[in-house]
Amino acid sequence: MQNALATLAILLVQDTGQANTILRQGDSPEMYSPTEAGHYDNRPKAKTREGSERSKANYSTRSVVRACEILKCFQRESREIGLDEVAARCRLNKPTTYRLLRTLVGCGMLRALAKNSYVLNDRHSLRWKYRFGYASQTEEFSFSRLVSDSIRSSAYEAGIDLLVLDNCYSPKVAVRNAETFVRERVDLVIEFQTNQQCSSMVASKLASASIPIVAIDIPHPGGEYYGADNYRAGLIGGHALAQACIRQWRGRVDEVILLELPVAGPLPRARLMGMLAGIREHSLNVSDSNVRLIDGNGRFEKSLDAMRRYLRRVKSKKILLGAVNDPSCLGALQAFEEAGRAEDCLAVSQNACIEARREMRRAGSRLIGSVGFFPERYGDAVISLALDKVRGRHIPSATFVKHQLISKENVDTLYPNDRLIPLGDSDSLLWSHR
Repeated sequence: MQNALATLAILLVQDTGQANTILRQGDSPEMYSPTEAGHYDNRPKAKTREGSERSKANYSTRSVVRACEILKCFQRESREIGLDEVAARCRLNKPTTYRLLRTLVGCGMLRALAKNSYVLNDRHSLRWKYRFGYASQTEEFSFSRLVSDSIRSSAYEAGIDLLVLDNCYSPKVAVRNAETFVRERVDLVIEFQTNQQCSSMVASKLASASIPIVAIDIPHPGGEYYGADNYRAGLIGGHALAQACIRQWRGRVDEVILLELPVAGPLPRARLMGMLAGIREHSLNVSDSNVRLIDGNGRFEKSLDAMRRYLRRVKSKKILLGAVNDPSCLGALQAFEEAGRAEDCLAVSQNACIEARREMRRAGSRLIGSVGFFPERYGDAVISLALDKVRGRHIPSATFVKHQLISKENVDTLYPNDRLIPLGDSDSLLWSHR
């Protein structure tokens, strides 16, 4: 840090020649001008409107900006770089480039290996070697927040400068965020957004700028994928639901309701198809005519409203409920309770977020379990894949989460510290009616 500060101080002096004036807070460079003798007169000059506007617009120091550009040339390079190449890449003339390089060498930021050849000094190398963009799904769900926290933490540990933007569960915002990443010239984008149709637009904008993508949970054209093994996760949930049905209802089923998320495309829907397959593998009598697909939009309130309407006109007594995620499942369970029909359903969900884990601990809950996605582990895996990608190493086109059913029997073993998490750290909407 001391070397970096010394470098900036020297560059500031170089930029103004023999100037040693320090601007007072609120002053602008236009308030000081050199006298005929070449010294600076520090008497404040009258501010003109034009000068005031100009001073507000730019407080940067040219030599420091140039030095930063030179250091960026060395950030991602493990090799030595010559004077000519640095000058060309930074669009500077050679004398200016040479003076800046020698200053950086003198302050320990660079090492001179040979005549006009330099390399970043390992002892004072810049912490941030790469700059990644991360577009989070939303801050609305605890699952998404955990993914984001995990990625931030892993990026910091890996020395990555992470530009974080929130997609706000909105296709339009996701496209705008992709445009921002292009303007910011990030090295790679980690994209977490739910709309399948929007994924092509996001991927196209990033591809046009040659920015690689690692996509979370929803595939993006041309990008590598990390996330759910959707059909496998569905099978795990379906087996658990069928086993509970056999224990509690002796295998009798009137209906199977599957709460889907159509905007996410066919891949998340594979969770529901896997769930249905898992139920049928246990020889339960479930025909296609007894299966209902309902759009819950992956949200508590939408699923609550949809199930309220459905239960007003359907009187089935033995209903197996499967959902694409926890918020959707919890919304549907709330509708059963409001109707006084909680005993009419058995449910399994996906993600195993804190709200679902609390629900399955609740006495009398109809939530049998939730398939774990372990969002708190996403960061290490995603950042590792992203680093391999920018370093030119081969990575698989798809890397899957290892899923496990979280139930009342094992939740305290897998998540022993849940009781220490304040209710305010959950999705408050899920508990507004409980």
